[in-house]
Amino acid sequence: MARPEVLDRIKGAEDEADDLIAEAERDREERIAEAREEADSIREDARQEAQALKDERLEEAREEIESEREEILAEGEAERTALEERAAENRDDAVEYTVDLFTEAVNVQSQT
Repeated sequence: MARPEVLDRIKGAEDEADDLIAEAERDREERIAEAREEADSIREDARQEAQALKDERLEEAREEIESEREEILAEGEAERTALEERAAENRDDAVEYTVDLFTEAVNVQSQT
């Protein structure tokens, strides 16, 4: 082979190698871009899952608080009713005691 042919073949091989390297660089950049997009998508999915879980737990907590609130109110109502009943019983006793004292005082005064 003549020297110019060898040089042409070397030049052709170098050009082919440069093309392969450029194609590999483009392919690498494309894969990196795809990987970044996939990572962004995974992060967004994880963020949405976390938000849904947070919302679910918040709703459960609200329901639990409302249930406890209703229970406390029911207990308070029962205690109020019991206090009213005891007060009514005491009122009758107090009225009876007062009437007895008054009657006794009237009797004492009428005997004098």
